[in-house]
Amino acid sequence: MQRSELEMNVDILKALARHGPLKLTHIMYKANVNCSILKQHLDFLVQHNLVEEQTLHNRRHRTRVVYAITEKGKMVLKCFKEVTVALKIVEEANKIPALLY
Repeated sequence: MQRSELEMNVDILKALARHGPLKLTHIMYKANVNCSILKQHLDFLVQHNLVEEQTLHNRRHRTRVVYAITEKGKMVLKCFKEVTVALKIVEEANKIPALLY
């Protein structure tokens, strides 16, 4: 079963919320999204200020780009969780009358 665009975005936000700033390949594995699709989703998330791109410098003067969830992204993730919990309650409530017949 394929995930929706929303589900992929949420999986990316979850990976960043759980593991902190991550490189592109680490997000790819943790969110289970291929690289080209991930880049599209990250562009969308960055554009909407849910994720930010950060450039890190190490001792060898090398730079690397990592992605981190923003406060707005954390709020969206929290709201999504609340909605899914509420929908499960509604779904279970709808099943109860059906069992009585």
